[in-house]
Amino acid sequence: MAPLAVKSSMNFFEHQDQAKKSTRKLVLLFTLAIVSLIAMTTLFVSLFFYYINTNQLYSTSRIARSGTESTINQILNWEITGYVALAVITLVTLGSLYKLIQLRQGGYTIATALGGRRILPNTDNPQERQLLNVIEEMAIASGTQIPTVYLLEEPGINAFAAGHTPRDAVIGITRGCMELLNREQLQGVIAHEFSHILNGDMKINLHLLGILHGILMIGLIGSMLMRSRSRSLTISRSRNKGDPGIALLGFGLIVIGYSGTFFGKLIKSAISRQREFLADACAVQYTRNPQGISQVLQKIGGHIHGSSLSHFGAEQFSHMYFGDGVRSAADGLMATHPPLQLRIKRITPNWNGQFITAPLSSAAVDTESALNSYSSSLSMASSSLVDQPISIATDGREDHFIANTAKPSPTHLERATLLLTTIPVALNEGARNPFTARAIVYNLLINNSQESSAQQQRLQQRAHPVAYKEFLTLRDTLNELPAEQKLPLFELSLPALKQLSTPQYQVFKDNVIALIKADREVAIFEWALYRMLLNALEHRPKQNHHTATIKSLAVPIQQVLSTLSHHGHDQQGIAEAAYNSAMRELKLPKLSLLDSTTISFPLLDSALSQLQALRPLQKPALLKALLRCIQHDGRVTPSEFELFRAIASCLDCPTPPLT
Repeated sequence: MAPLAVKSSMNFFEHQDQAKKSTRKLVLLFTLAIVSLIAMTTLFVSLFFYYINTNQLYSTSRIARSGTESTINQILNWEITGYVALAVITLVTLGSLYKLIQLRQGGYTIATALGGRRILPNTDNPQERQLLNVIEEMAIASGTQIPTVYLLEEPGINAFAAGHTPRDAVIGITRGCMELLNREQLQGVIAHEFSHILNGDMKINLHLLGILHGILMIGLIGSMLMRSRSRSLTISRSRNKGDPGIALLGFGLIVIGYSGTFFGKLIKSAISRQREFLADACAVQYTRNPQGISQVLQKIGGHIHGSSLSHFGAEQFSHMYFGDGVRSAADGLMATHPPLQLRIKRITPNWNGQFITAPLSSAAVDTESALNSYSSSLSMASSSLVDQPISIATDGREDHFIANTAKPSPTHLERATLLLTTIPVALNEGARNPFTARAIVYNLLINNSQESSAQQQRLQQRAHPVAYKEFLTLRDTLNELPAEQKLPLFELSLPALKQLSTPQYQVFKDNVIALIKADREVAIFEWALYRMLLNALEHRPKQNHHTATIKSLAVPIQQVLSTLSHHGHDQQGIAEAAYNSAMRELKLPKLSLLDSTTISFPLLDSALSQLQALRPLQKPALLKALLRCIQHDGRVTPSEFELFRAIASCLDCPTPPLT
């Protein structure tokens, strides 16, 4: 059997487009299921009303006496048929909308529904710390925000990723997974879950949940009628009466509703199995370590609890887990995951067929030794990063860079690890605390000019006293921080900032805005930091229609490229040449470079809002043009790359670190 591989030409944007097409196919399949349900329900309800009207059970003898055509016309009363069809469509639609509204907060809703406990960024538990380190590295390597992490108190080895977009994604992981896996194996699981985040699987999973709940509503109505009938019989038992009509209606709706749910789950399981194969392949591609994820699957096969989840709500989310969370008698048809043996063989064709049994007592020792080994190896490597220049040459590698958007490689993982571990310990640990995280952002925004004293005075008056104290403590350390470490430090701070209450966040945001405006001039780094902060911490209106093309958004693109051109090139001639090069790349009508005096950050914000409507497959061309613009002089400075990342972040295009 050939080893598992990912189609080499498939990139992030194609996966997003494919996910969108898969969603459309999904809607089509379930539409067919709903049409079938309407037909069955209409026929059944029409028969029921015919029975009520004739006050006797329907029989073939009656058709023979009345005339087949006449009786069928009586049964299929078109007025009743229309009302029943409308009622079924309304019921399924409202049921689906209700579930989707419940899930509007993304992965948080699912994690809490499964009894998950949030792992705080500043946890001192060594196993939780190792888990967060692995997730942070993968997030920085892929250019996504660091997901919120939830721990499920389950002994089985399992995990899931849930959310609408990478911005609101969460990762849930069982205690068995955290305690029984070493760092290499844990990295395989996390890489698998990041594949679901980056390839658009999470949105498909949420749509599946919503539509299945809508179909289930017919069966739920039937159950309510049956319970109502049961109570009615209890009350009227003394009279020895009871019309069986309601019970018959309820039973029929239960059969129809759960039949629809059965076929819906078949569709869900078939889609889920294919996405699991893709996620396994991506995990190998991200880490270049097939043994890591293969050994996890082998441990699941050898573990007494396997990957099972005991929570009563586990079944409805069965298609989202790393491994089979719920077993059923119809596993062959209804299995949401391929068989373990098949998954292992596709990853490691030479597998000997033996599962791995891991003693529970080894977890703490493995974790502690892994952390010690990890820290020492990183300390030895740290000096190589600090000595690197702050400018990174791209030299025409735009195609390669864009093709690897949101596709972390071992090189990206190594770069992310070095970036995170060479940050001074006081800053690295402080970024995980809500007070210190605020202090870090304040320090990143305060410059060393004459306005800094006024900025500091405002902080003393408006900021939380503890945050201000941390601000003073970290000031010197942050001033000495190399430019390439500032954005990773900022990204490390985001999970802690998400813990702020609404009043705390509003004070923090007001202080950030005041610091940016203090010198009456908004620097690129300040704007980039502010945009990424809002993108991470504030709800953004959902963009439902990604139908715009580059040609239809020529003016917003002109504004963005003009900003980049003037920022990265001081001389007018060079700025114009960089701008024209990018516009030729996009094959746009000739639009001249805007004058620097007409460009403002509110204008850039407006342009980015319009560009969010771009089709997924149109985004690579735009990002390539942006890169061509900023590297026109042969180099990309950290400041230019910060601006590029801020723009890409607003377009939901995760950007890995330059290597």
